[in-house]
Amino acid sequence: MERPLTSNIKPGQPALDLQEYERSGGYEAVRTALRQMSPADVTGVVKDSNLRGRGGAGFPTGAKWSFVAMGEKALRPKYLVANADEMEPGTFKDRVLLEGDPHQLIEGMILAAYAIQAEEAFIFLREEYKQAERVLNRAVLELHVHISVGRYMCGEESGLLNALEGKRATPRSRPPFPQTSGLWGKGTIVNNVETLSNVPHIVRNGAEWFRKLGLTGDGGTKLYGASGKVKHPGLWELPMGTPIREILEEHAGGMRDGARFRGLLPGGASTDFLTEEHLDVPMDYSSVEKAGSRLGTGTMIVLDDKTCPVGMVHNLELFFARESCGWCTPCREGLPWTEKILRALEEGRGGPDDLEQLARHTRLLGPGRTFCALAPGAMEPLQSALKYFRGDFERHILEKRCPWS
Repeated sequence: MERPLTSNIKPGQPALDLQEYERSGGYEAVRTALRQMSPADVTGVVKDSNLRGRGGAGFPTGAKWSFVAMGEKALRPKYLVANADEMEPGTFKDRVLLEGDPHQLIEGMILAAYAIQAEEAFIFLREEYKQAERVLNRAVLELHVHISVGRYMCGEESGLLNALEGKRATPRSRPPFPQTSGLWGKGTIVNNVETLSNVPHIVRNGAEWFRKLGLTGDGGTKLYGASGKVKHPGLWELPMGTPIREILEEHAGGMRDGARFRGLLPGGASTDFLTEEHLDVPMDYSSVEKAGSRLGTGTMIVLDDKTCPVGMVHNLELFFARESCGWCTPCREGLPWTEKILRALEEGRGGPDDLEQLARHTRLLGPGRTFCALAPGAMEPLQSALKYFRGDFERHILEKRCPWS
């Protein structure tokens, strides 16, 4: 199959420089767009391609661009931001693109900036990605590489914009949305690195070509990853809609010897567990949602029978509690309280009412109860663990210890 995103990336090799990228067809899409296409044409072909945001939300990219005001009445300047603040636990796909083929992202940003008529563009980069920073700084002159302060909330779209403005990375109330009032109050598009990296290939080869790369209604390829006790943890570019079983058994090599599969988080730490009954689910947006979870980033965290599911969830809730911006009460108070209950279970101090308290928190911190999506996302692994692994929680209470310790 065609692998447009990673065809130029060779593990262990230096990133492509400008000359190498151009020899592989790089910047042809920019030349085509500037000579033959209007900004509306570029937005139209991206819309027709069915490209959806690869950062987790899955919003249609072309539709997002179309919300930016155009023409003489548009406030100037307009901005484009590449979200490279890859802080979701278990997620490492954008790092591969940044370190291996930086000009692919830059070409995508040029096309996106042309489509929305943005005057300035930023790459908002995770603070720990030092190699990506060096690669990008060699590759760009007119773009601004902004290094994150290293907080998970900087990856939230509006929190990112506040951080770019030098403010605390708290989310903004919406509306207005960034497309109409974003960076410094001007129209702004924020797209994920993988999303933007698809754009040159769509412009060069057409919307229909991109749609046909996928196996289901969602077009294109997807970077899928797997971590945990699989034989070959890693990242693979596959057709959108590749079944979970194929990713785990053929590409990740199955479970390590002596380990048995119990479940997985399909799209990073803020998604619901799926279990063995879901192994034949296609990894696309609608199919994973029907199964009770979210595609998210498409990078699976695999749970095996030698790992305590309570301990795994506790580790995730500790991360989310520490990364909360503290803006709203449910998140600021609820996440530490959830972590405290899980810690007590792990240490053998859990009581019979703890499971109901945890279930209650999944409702109180769920969608619509908090200022942004951090706490609802944190509740997804917890609520699904209570559903699929309740017996493991109960053993912690009955045995007054962690059975895996």
